[in-house]
Amino acid sequence: MKAYLEPEEVERLEQSAEYLRDRLLIRLLFHLGCRVSEALGIKVSDIDFKQGLVTIQHLKQRIKLSCPKCSARLGKGHKFCPVCGQKVEKAVADEKEHRKFRNIPLDTDTLGMLKEYIKRGGAVSKKGNQQLFNLTRHRAWQIVKECAEKARLPGLINPESGKIHNVSP
Repeated sequence: MKAYLEPEEVERLEQSAEYLRDRLLIRLLFHLGCRVSEALGIKVSDIDFKQGLVTIQHLKQRIKLSCPKCSARLGKGHKFCPVCGQKVEKAVADEKEHRKFRNIPLDTDTLGMLKEYIKRGGAVSKKGNQQLFNLTRHRAWQIVKECAEKARLPGLINPESGKIHNVSP
């Protein structure tokens, strides 16, 4: 048993996808090495077709938000402090500005697949942005799992726990 997929197994996984959307999702996950939430968060405006780059927003980070007046802990969606009632939208917006981004190069095949997907109307308008995917994290996991079963890929072993699990993003 092994802990990861070999490149030819990733190719089989991608080829087992029935729809262009699913093939593109699998390709982006494995070629960019990004998390599901990061892949699902890619907007059309994040793709630089001329330079062949995609900008990925690093989503897994702990943000330490606190009220500027009373230092109470805040969540990302807070507009007012739950303790003192102070308006905190500016503190939340300032913290969101400090998010990390990374630019990752795309190969010509992936760029072509992205162009085709967008041309076919795959991108969806959400909150004024053209999102590549209109999928939940759960559905993205299902797609990868279903494609792995279809490609007859073996289970993988978690090196830390020793448990065998399905192929996943």
